[in-house]
Amino acid sequence: MVTETAGAKPANNRVSPPSVLRRHGSQLGIISVGLVMWLSFVIAAPTVFTNVKIYAAFAQTTPQFGIIALALTFVVITGEIDLSFPSIMALGTAAFCIVCAYGGMPWYVGLAVGFGTGALCGLINGLLVAKLAIPSLVITIGTSFLYRGLELVLMNGTGVPLTAEDFPEMHDIFREPVLGFPVQTLWMIIIAVVLWVLLNRTRFGAHVFLVGDNPTSARLMGINVVSVKTRAFMLVGVMAVFAGILTSIYGYYFWPTTGDGFLLNTIASVFLGGTSVFGGTGSVIGTFVASYIIGAINAGIVSAGINAFYTQLAFGFVIVISVVLQIVIERRIRRQSLTGR
Repeated sequence: MVTETAGAKPANNRVSPPSVLRRHGSQLGIISVGLVMWLSFVIAAPTVFTNVKIYAAFAQTTPQFGIIALALTFVVITGEIDLSFPSIMALGTAAFCIVCAYGGMPWYVGLAVGFGTGALCGLINGLLVAKLAIPSLVITIGTSFLYRGLELVLMNGTGVPLTAEDFPEMHDIFREPVLGFPVQTLWMIIIAVVLWVLLNRTRFGAHVFLVGDNPTSARLMGINVVSVKTRAFMLVGVMAVFAGILTSIYGYYFWPTTGDGFLLNTIASVFLGGTSVFGGTGSVIGTFVASYIIGAINAGIVSAGINAFYTQLAFGFVIVISVVLQIVIERRIRRQSLTGR
């Protein structure tokens, strides 16, 4: 059985506080960071952070990058990275617009074409990285320009209105609140549950951890490393298009620049959530919580009366401190495992 934060099952089956810490250390760490940040914001700006409207705003905007972060967790666990997802967001949403707004096809056909476009982009990324052994950091920078350039050529640099009059079903599904609760966060919760099960209760999830922990050993165990990494990239592609649709419907318009500005927030959510940059370790729960922490930082700083220019400073501070704490916790857990105490 593979846990969410480790690539292999512990040698013994004793249930004890240290074993719980080993399994859920990163999640507990990021939840603690989130609680401390929230209390700080409540103290600094009680009027804002005791008002339900600020949380409704977070629930509407954070999923626009948080959904991609959940899928990107899989890629990072395998020891790779994908920097092309902002361009895939735009290209997949452009494919939807071409099929529906220009082609007159039903919205569900457009969604299928958009998701297919995202899967194809992820397939290309995965094969270039896993099959040709090209560093993912380098090749996804290249494909980012490729996908963005293709989208701009197809759309001729123009946008498409996505109003409720033209796409009523889409707005019902992706924009209208459910019993007063923002539907965007409901979608993110559903996706998080599905991806948690995929990562922690399926063979594919176990292979993701094993490939990230040691790809050579994974090959010797008969695991198709190319297939595992490719499917992880395809997952990011599909979720990037989903986020692109969600963002465009929320704003009533598809802009050719869709996805710009999402890169750092998404990657920060993954690493802040406890996923190791070295691969082999990761957490869907941690990424979920970290996404909302990242989404709250800017509003918290502004509400506290601090200059908005300090936002990036706060991002860096929170991420560095969290990563350092995670490394310290991992090393302590490793020592406890070796000594049996």
